[in-house]
Amino acid sequence: MNRISISVLAACAALGSIPAMAADADLQALREEIAEMKKSYEQRINALEQRLADTTRQAESATVTAGQAQAAAQANRPAATASAFNPEISLILSGMYNNTSQDPRQDPTAAAGRERRIQGLLPAGGELNPEARAWNLGESELAISANIDPHFRGTFLAAISPANEIGVEEAHIQTIGLGNGLGVKAGRFFSGVGYANEQHPHAWDFSNAALPYQAFFGPQLGYDGVQLKWVAPTDLFVELGVELGRARGFPANDGERNKNGLMSGSAFAHVGGDVGVANSWRAGASFFASKPRDRTYDDVDSTNTLVTNAFSGRSNTTVLDFVWKWAPEGNARDGGFKFQSEWFRRHESGDLTYDTTAASLGTATDAFRATQTGLYAQGIWQFMPHWRAGYRYDQLSAANLSVGLVDNGTLTAADLPILQSFKPRRHTAMVDFSPSEFSRIRFQVARDQSWPGVNDNQVWVHYIMGLGAHGAHKF
Repeated sequence: MNRISISVLAACAALGSIPAMAADADLQALREEIAEMKKSYEQRINALEQRLADTTRQAESATVTAGQAQAAAQANRPAATASAFNPEISLILSGMYNNTSQDPRQDPTAAAGRERRIQGLLPAGGELNPEARAWNLGESELAISANIDPHFRGTFLAAISPANEIGVEEAHIQTIGLGNGLGVKAGRFFSGVGYANEQHPHAWDFSNAALPYQAFFGPQLGYDGVQLKWVAPTDLFVELGVELGRARGFPANDGERNKNGLMSGSAFAHVGGDVGVANSWRAGASFFASKPRDRTYDDVDSTNTLVTNAFSGRSNTTVLDFVWKWAPEGNARDGGFKFQSEWFRRHESGDLTYDTTAASLGTATDAFRATQTGLYAQGIWQFMPHWRAGYRYDQLSAANLSVGLVDNGTLTAADLPILQSFKPRRHTAMVDFSPSEFSRIRFQVARDQSWPGVNDNQVWVHYIMGLGAHGAHKF
């Protein structure tokens, strides 16, 4: 009985030790797994520390090399000169081939060699005289601009004509960071009236100016004076400006007068904004006023004599402009469309003097009054990257004329033929290719109806190339 009890007790003890042995095995396996993980992490940490040490040595070596290069550059750098200010210098090269059915330098309605002009309006002065037929060197532009100091920026732009004549188109200073949206420009500059007036010819969408610009500003209005401009701090673009000084061209003749004070002035207002991502617009209204004195022009009278006539009085011009631009997703590099239009109204009143040199029927002066209008509308479609096509329609109206010399019977309408009523028109189409932002080649055709009963069919091949740094063009 005792032997059986001892056996039972031994069996129970053995069974009780089985869980303990299993627990010891699990603990041993867990200890081995932790040791393996610790060994792996220690290896990874050692590798990271080695990479950090290598990177630190490379950075220190690069710093030493850069320091040596900088020291060498400073040792070889020349003393500071005027060129250290690094002004922006650009040159625009332009050339063209002209083919016209009418002589571009001869008015087809005149027998005495009168220059080609727009019928029905007081001449702006050679406004329709393009270069001779065949190949011509176009107008080149040399521009230099730079910040003078933290307060002022200066710009100089000279135009070099094919006849090797150099004229200063712009030479002005303007303020930087004046604050409150204010800006002042002083010197010689293109007026801010209208939309296209401030643009230089190389930035035009067509190779010549629209008829209203040629007739009313002949073809661009410039100032020697001062311009004050204010941009409102609003989400909607609002720009207001005034200009005072000496207008450099038609319809004023300030440049021919020796007079103290301000002779001409203008004011303009522009508003604009975005419509979604793809569309943007701008609209504006402008007004220009001057008092020309003895503003002369040549004409051929009823006796076929070349005479010089003169106008003195008041000249006021109003311009309304509108531009709409569309680009897919706002990306104008790949495609887009631009619509642009301007409407002009000029009112002049004063005295018209016939034959100031008494070459024909004797000098005579009487009242003159004229209200003339004009407009153009154009669309430019960029149908693929680097390629554009466009169409422009121009029209003038010159029907509202009152000339006392004719009304009272002193002269006949044939003595003032350029003023005879007519509505000039012109249709123009173009396609151009711009391999880059610095080059453009354009093919343009036009049907010019600026004279009664005469259609001038015109063909232009035009290249425009830009060298050097050139600022972005306006909207």
